[in-house]
Amino acid sequence: MKILSVVGARPQFIKAHPVHLALKGRFTHTIVHTGQHYDLEMSKIFFDELGIPEPHYNLEVGSGPHGMQTGRMLQRVEKVLMEERPDAVVVYGDTNSTLAGALAAVKLHIPLAHVEAGLRSYDRRMPEEINRVVSDHLSTILFAPTKTAVDNLKKEGIEEGVYLVGDVMVDALYLHREVARRNGILRDLGLEEKNYLLVTVHRASNTDERERLVAIVDALIESGERVVFPVHPRTREAMKRYDLLERLEGAEEVEVIPPVGYIEFLRLIEGARKVLTDSGGVQKEAYILGVPCITLRDTTEWAETVKDGWNILVGAEKEKILKAIESFNPEGSRGEVFGDGKASERIADVLEDYLSRR
Repeated sequence: MKILSVVGARPQFIKAHPVHLALKGRFTHTIVHTGQHYDLEMSKIFFDELGIPEPHYNLEVGSGPHGMQTGRMLQRVEKVLMEERPDAVVVYGDTNSTLAGALAAVKLHIPLAHVEAGLRSYDRRMPEEINRVVSDHLSTILFAPTKTAVDNLKKEGIEEGVYLVGDVMVDALYLHREVARRNGILRDLGLEEKNYLLVTVHRASNTDERERLVAIVDALIESGERVVFPVHPRTREAMKRYDLLERLEGAEEVEVIPPVGYIEFLRLIEGARKVLTDSGGVQKEAYILGVPCITLRDTTEWAETVKDGWNILVGAEKEKILKAIESFNPEGSRGEVFGDGKASERIADVLEDYLSRR
């Protein structure tokens, strides 16, 4: 039996790794990289570092407006599916690659499985929210990471084919945590444990709106904290466009660095005093590792992290960001809402059982 995974962005490479390991030996697993992240630093490094085999296909779609990018992906993924004829297609998360893979599969009547099904921010202004909702309603098999995700699907009338398996990013984190702890990036950057802030910004809602990006940059500079900021290519271009990059790089306490690999990034998260991010995955990784997270968004699909008190939503308001940097100090235990690190094995089991009965 053949499973085909469609990936295209950094978090999807990470999610695909434990799933690939679980599928190995049970299925032929074909990986299709849409090329959504075409920058070497944002894609190939993750295949090399995590030991994921080179994708069988790289569709080299690159960036562009949502409609154009998704259309190119749909056209090229469909062609691959017609050649490969897999028994099932697996898509991950909520990117345009997810949506294109989902649409291509269902139009060819190939069973579709969605890893990370049921997430909702209830903010339809986010393109990721549209991608999640559409992919869930197209899927035959829905792998929900949390009970909240299952409940969200039920509210939308989706109950058949839903499996609460846990979160595959927990699997990935557990696989690599000990290696990450031995990584020397803190030493290389001259950082002290729990004495710096880690920042990531990449969402269009922040990078495409000058006022929001200015507020974030101002807050980082005015915080007086040691800041480490691995800058996403999109964010770097936006900062150049708004004349912010030189100012940020000139701030004495701010270390602007290129994107780093997954292992280095895990080490940076765990060593940080606090994390500031607009990434869904980073919110979750910070929560699992017990690091307070300040989310530079107005909504989140990971409501559990906020409910548990380890994540706070501040949008892109300078004063709110500064206040959270100073006074957001959660304490106490965190629930194991994202599972036990065995989600990928459950996914493989469900796929094997489903396909053996077709």
